[in-house]
Amino acid sequence: MIRRTLAASVFLAAHVGLATLAEAQDHGIAMHGAPKYDAGFDHLDYVNPDAPKGGTIRLAVQGTFSSLNPFIIKGVPARGRQLTFESLMKRTWDEPFSLYGLLAESIEVPEDRSSALFVLRPEAKFHDGSPVTVDDVVFSWHTLQDLGRPNLQLYYRQVERVEQPGPRSVRFVFDAMSRDRELPLIIGLMPILSKSYYLTVPFDETTMVPPLGSGPYRVETVDPGRSVSYRRDPDYWGRHLPVNRGQHNFDRVRYDYYRDGNTMMEAFSAGEYDVRFETSEKRWATAYEFPAVRDGRVKLEDQPHGRPSGMFAFVFNSRRAPFQSPDVRHALAHAFDFGWVNETLLYGAYVRTQSVFANSVLASRGLPDGDELAVLEPFQDLLPGEVFEQAYRPAGGTGDVRADLKAALRMLSEAGWVVRDGVLTQAGTGRPLTFEILLVDPRNEKIALAFARNLERLGADVTVRTVDTPQYQYRLNTYDFDVIMYRWGVSLSPGNEQAYYWGSNAAAQEGTRNYAGVRNAAVDALIERMTRERERDAFVNTVRALDRVLLWGHHFVPLFHLNEDRVARWDRFGRPAVTPLYGIVTETWWDRDLTAPVGPTRSDGAGSATR
Repeated sequence: MIRRTLAASVFLAAHVGLATLAEAQDHGIAMHGAPKYDAGFDHLDYVNPDAPKGGTIRLAVQGTFSSLNPFIIKGVPARGRQLTFESLMKRTWDEPFSLYGLLAESIEVPEDRSSALFVLRPEAKFHDGSPVTVDDVVFSWHTLQDLGRPNLQLYYRQVERVEQPGPRSVRFVFDAMSRDRELPLIIGLMPILSKSYYLTVPFDETTMVPPLGSGPYRVETVDPGRSVSYRRDPDYWGRHLPVNRGQHNFDRVRYDYYRDGNTMMEAFSAGEYDVRFETSEKRWATAYEFPAVRDGRVKLEDQPHGRPSGMFAFVFNSRRAPFQSPDVRHALAHAFDFGWVNETLLYGAYVRTQSVFANSVLASRGLPDGDELAVLEPFQDLLPGEVFEQAYRPAGGTGDVRADLKAALRMLSEAGWVVRDGVLTQAGTGRPLTFEILLVDPRNEKIALAFARNLERLGADVTVRTVDTPQYQYRLNTYDFDVIMYRWGVSLSPGNEQAYYWGSNAAAQEGTRNYAGVRNAAVDALIERMTRERERDAFVNTVRALDRVLLWGHHFVPLFHLNEDRVARWDRFGRPAVTPLYGIVTETWWDRDLTAPVGPTRSDGAGSATR
């Protein structure tokens, strides 16, 4: 993979101040090790390169939207950003974290990854025909770090300066203090905006006017809050790139919005949209008995995948009393009776989540030992002893709710809470324990109410409130809640986003996903270490250590997950023979009624359970 000349290495060192030879991964880069696909690859393994173009795929979203600007905190953005906006590089879904050239034809990084040099493709252009230039890249970086969403600002502010070594090349030099090996990939995924377009259009405002992009689709029609359709651009500049072959096959991609889950389900059974990723165990067990399922026009599949579960949980806002206390949080978690919820409300279909990275090698297990223990030991004074002495098990999982509630009362008593006239009260202040569980999805109400009933048995006064999407998003952005139900998605290569989820700086900044308000020096240090590890084994041990520290902080009550996707689809699509590591990628499907493709396709049920 090292193909750069010594002269080129000296050039880079001279401009960036490095004394080390550079590693060149011209066509792509991996977070750890080398990318799977060599230079000159023809297409990705999980696509059909000969898939026909045409037809429509209709998708559905529960909720609403209020803007076509996905890069700012204002408004609720419409789905489909990835169809119209592009980045310097593109991610693949059959590797933990690798990128290949998209707007940029190459990337070059020194061994310590203290900078990244991108060379733009001369053919890359925006939808108005204007070329994608270095000025556009630099403008995007400046704009997103100043006005973009908080997670983007956190990432892009780690760039110390930007240089332009040539007419189509741009080098990002990173803050020497960051030592973050993920930054070249983070910059590689930065959306590139048109500078000339945003000189006349305000960037930091919501809008229903389709913004200028460079991707395979353009916004076709918008029905505010109800639907948005994208039309494939037949002249899309990047349609022949190896990283794009066999994808973006539909002429039109349409997202329809539904206010509630029942209406959304009825619309699917009536054939008003095409694919449904089912997240309701009740519906999966009871709602798919309509004629189209019985006669085979709709297929139901359990599709295994290799991605981590993420953390779906009740989340305590530790910015508020009494949730500043980890002992109180831990005690209250005992009121969640997973066994009852799973059997009574979830049809026994789920497993209890015991790690932020469950269903993957990144999950912590048992007691820390070996290299993972060595990672944790420097933080021993900052962490509870249980991190080193006990294997983590989520509270409320004994199967005996009375025993769990007794344990909770004992722990609350030790934390200074007493029951007076049936009311759980803080002994020192006489303040009763009163809080609200805030929801946006009515499907979660029964689970929240079950939790609230057990909390009330402890003497707490708990209300459950469901609000609409805009109000919920605003309250999340400003941390105006006591407890929420939330799911953090994670990948097989977690990195900078973990600071956005759990970092101390994010806890103090509105609009991040550190909803729990985690402020822990050990967490910050482990996230920093994780992003600068070079070897996969060391990286895995660091992630496991971070996982363990988060779990023993009792910031959330882990709920449950599946280790497969439940997919219902109208049987009119062709699909590739291979499903990648991260699961189904609908961008690789095609309309089966069109001309039959030459490449391999997937027969019903291959690699999944079909009924």
